[in-house]
Amino acid sequence: MTSTPAKPALLTLRGLHKRFGPTHALRGVDLDLVPGEALALIGENGAGKSTLVKTLTGVHQPDEGEIRLDDRAVRFAVAQDAQAAGIVAVHQETVMFEELTAAENIFIGRQPMKGPPWLRVIDWARMNRDAQAALDQVVDRETAGFTSTTLVRELSLAQRHLIEIARALSQQARVVILDEPTAALSQAEIRDFYGIVRGLKAQGVAVLFITHKFDEIMAVCDRYVVLRDGASVGTGRIDEAQEQQLVALMAGREIADIYPPVADRRGPTVLQVHGLSHPTEFADVSFELRRGEILGFYGLVGAGRSEVMLALMGLNPDASGEVRIDGKTIDIRRPGDAIAAGLAYVPEERQRQGGILGFSVRHNISLAGLAGPRSAIGQSLSRGPWLSAEREQGLAARMIERLRIKTASQDTPLSGLSGGNQQKVVIAKWLGLEPRIVILDEPTKGIDVGAKQAVYQLIAEMVEQGLAVILVSSELPEVMHLAHRTIVMRRGRPVAEFAIGEADAETIVAAASGLHLQTESAT
Repeated sequence: MTSTPAKPALLTLRGLHKRFGPTHALRGVDLDLVPGEALALIGENGAGKSTLVKTLTGVHQPDEGEIRLDDRAVRFAVAQDAQAAGIVAVHQETVMFEELTAAENIFIGRQPMKGPPWLRVIDWARMNRDAQAALDQVVDRETAGFTSTTLVRELSLAQRHLIEIARALSQQARVVILDEPTAALSQAEIRDFYGIVRGLKAQGVAVLFITHKFDEIMAVCDRYVVLRDGASVGTGRIDEAQEQQLVALMAGREIADIYPPVADRRGPTVLQVHGLSHPTEFADVSFELRRGEILGFYGLVGAGRSEVMLALMGLNPDASGEVRIDGKTIDIRRPGDAIAAGLAYVPEERQRQGGILGFSVRHNISLAGLAGPRSAIGQSLSRGPWLSAEREQGLAARMIERLRIKTASQDTPLSGLSGGNQQKVVIAKWLGLEPRIVILDEPTKGIDVGAKQAVYQLIAEMVEQGLAVILVSSELPEVMHLAHRTIVMRRGRPVAEFAIGEADAETIVAAASGLHLQTESAT
């Protein structure tokens, strides 16, 4: 299916190719960005979306093909050229200066100046004022919980995403690229964000919208283009498209149901948590976890789910409460204590907390085993005091095959992998230790349907092998389809518990939002 824009395009790509050595990342991509419209760029991880965005923003230059802006051929030698042309990107992973304020991050590299030519200084009042105006376009000041003068290190991941969006709006961009912009936002914030996108369209901005959430595509986009293996394989109008059709184009195959069957072979209780509390972040969290069970934790942004998991791993030192494994009380004061007790933690922010981007795939996979625990290959990675390259390579080869990680070699830097494959590497790092309890915090954040399916299958295999899994997710279908039980949190406290199939989506969301709390636990 193809579609022709109803209005002349502001930015067009024709026959775009990009190669990195033997890898042909873009294979003749065509697309049109039209003022006042949002174009959905759809594709699995590794399909070429990130390369395309980097080409549009001047990070990469195409090997073949043409980019035309206002019907004139352009070439962006550096990122500043693209910004000067009015092309701005809001990326999924926030990269910010934590010791600077929100305003300083919004205007980094382009601060307003004042004073005579021989003594130019930053106009702080104007910068703070203009930054606040940009933030006010994104979110209500009271709802945001911060102002333009707040230090970024004091802000949550969701609040940092709001700053990224405000930075793009402050540049009066003609083309705005939104790369997974809602990944860390609550449902209420996502609804507000829809209004922001519609406002951009009303101002005549051309929007390129990249997301793995089909409800977002259907809500705000006008047209779509699907990439597969670096090539355009389908375009059309959103109002004429169906989700299954788009999924089939993305994957090159039909995906009737991405959730695998999860066996219910729950065994004895392995983890008991009682009265886990923190002075400011959560209170009175108690639950049990059984062998071969998936326990879901659901809640809106700020519910305290991740903070509880950090406490279980010894990363939240002010937390107190009782943790028992196999009936024995465990004193977890640092991550090493948790790892020694058989816990593993895959964090939400894989690029900041889960892996080291500059390290190779092999080194990332072996990272957690360097202290000496036995690995999935059944032996220590060390020979005496030295790391065994042979054993490390063996572990990496096994995990790459088991998790079907797409990488040119074990020596490829983690930064060279797609988001979905980065996540698989982070999971592989922990599975190599043969843990008994695995905590997965937003394990499918920012990855596509095909990669999600692979992660879901991996979770099913974990419990089939007798592991106990805690699944923290803001994707309600994930916990509803995969978790044997789901605990709902709100404002740092558990407020409801549901067995699989016991509650519909509306009931669970109502509990998480405080509209109607179900306080009786499932039996």
